[in-house]
Amino acid sequence: MIYFKFPFDEKLYSTDESSVQQNISFHTFDGSSQIDFTGNIIEVNTGDFAKTNISSTSLPEDRSGFIAETQTEYLNQLENVISVIKENDLPKLVYSRRKIFRDFQKIDLKKSFENLCQSYPNAFRYIFINGRQSWMGAFSEVLGKFSKKTHEFETMSLAGTLPVSESWSEKEIEEQKPVTCYIRNILKNYSENIDESGTYDHISGNIKHLRTDFKAKIRPEDLDAIIQELHPTPAICGIPKTFCKETIQKLEKFPRELYAGYIRIETEDTVHYFVNLRCAKLYQNAVHVFVGGGITAQSNPEKEWTETELKSEAILKNLVVL
Repeated sequence: MIYFKFPFDEKLYSTDESSVQQNISFHTFDGSSQIDFTGNIIEVNTGDFAKTNISSTSLPEDRSGFIAETQTEYLNQLENVISVIKENDLPKLVYSRRKIFRDFQKIDLKKSFENLCQSYPNAFRYIFINGRQSWMGAFSEVLGKFSKKTHEFETMSLAGTLPVSESWSEKEIEEQKPVTCYIRNILKNYSENIDESGTYDHISGNIKHLRTDFKAKIRPEDLDAIIQELHPTPAICGIPKTFCKETIQKLEKFPRELYAGYIRIETEDTVHYFVNLRCAKLYQNAVHVFVGGGITAQSNPEKEWTETELKSEAILKNLVVL
């Protein structure tokens, strides 16, 4: 079972499970596995959704035994991350953690999803339960969008995070630059004409990011190759990609699973790819919220902790629990 909404679209969608065609897939960060949903994409009216039985009793129990990092543990590990960055002269490395919430008896899944949809109208919003696991999330970073009719490919460079009320510092500006450069260099290999916007503020709830948009005409047969080159972008991994990916897997306390992976949605006219960032894994007795941040040699560990706390509110403030 899956329900979702596209950015700036309040229509609710699901799948009819009437065919073996896989129009929706969730890919893990490390590319080792994916979760597929079969069937045609259909619109669901509000009345039918209200009658749907989405109970937290259908969620699996949390038997992982995971214990979240304390603030002290996180700060100490971030010092190690910064040391690795300095030793290897890295522009950026993205470090993440799980925030685990257990103080509840049950979750009102429908209301929580509805809250998330209302809070983030410019995001791709989803909730799914597939028996083995359940996830919910909302984020507006587009890894790719491909028009089957015009062969136009769109993507974005999204990096740097601050509360909406604060002004950008050199740290955030320098953090976003290599992401933009990384995307630009990949697209140059597949298109001679690339449109690149200026950098501007992208608001997402209580925080903002720096964003630059790209558009390019590509050959349809190159689409998969471009996605594989783009993922994981420096915004969720670091630069250089292979080294940072391997370092992340050594340093982070928990596997990322679907967090910082991507979601592929194919419709009649378009293939969408969304980065799965503001998300949580749902259990009967726990919620695992995944949050991270881009770390540079100039990063302040205390400030990075605060940033991850702000990001966790994207999910936690919308949860309805008893």
